[in-house]
Amino acid sequence: MIKFLLSLFTVSSVLVSSTQVLAQDANTSSFFDLSAKSISGDELALSSFSGKVVLVINIASQCGFTSQLGDLEKLYELYKDQGFVILGFPSNDFGGQEPLDNKAVQKFCSSKYGVSFPLFEKGHVSGAEKQPVYKFLTESKNFMGDPGWNFVKFIVGKDGSVRDRFSSMTNPLSSSVKKQIEALLKE
Repeated sequence: MIKFLLSLFTVSSVLVSSTQVLAQDANTSSFFDLSAKSISGDELALSSFSGKVVLVINIASQCGFTSQLGDLEKLYELYKDQGFVILGFPSNDFGGQEPLDNKAVQKFCSSKYGVSFPLFEKGHVSGAEKQPVYKFLTESKNFMGDPGWNFVKFIVGKDGSVRDRFSSMTNPLSSSVKKQIEALLKE
């Protein structure tokens, strides 16, 4: 009887948690309504970036595009005082190119590329298990579809809506990325 009650309690808890997640997803109309765990494991409300232009990027330490981390840091330094931020989300979804744990990712990014922009816990950015941030980004009306590789860039406007998406091939310092950031900073 006790086993039955425990299993009933467990099933009920899972159903309540699932319902809460679905309700949150259904009510999420702004990027800034979400939260995510920082690379150090602390839950961070993305509302702390509200009113800023945000570039969200899935990163990996052993990818052919990893050198973009240096250009991302340059981009961050160029615009951060104007209301711009980059949020990096490590993922091992593509080719096993992020085998490091969170602590090692943080050390790699800061020591090799001088990354000072916020990083978040390693997690899924594609597929059924993708984290809520990527669910929001990839199911946005105009920019649907999971990233096909590492270093896909999403730009979120000050209003919390997804405003643009750039492929892995697009360098963060390209004129197209910079023009979009500059236009959104003026809004």
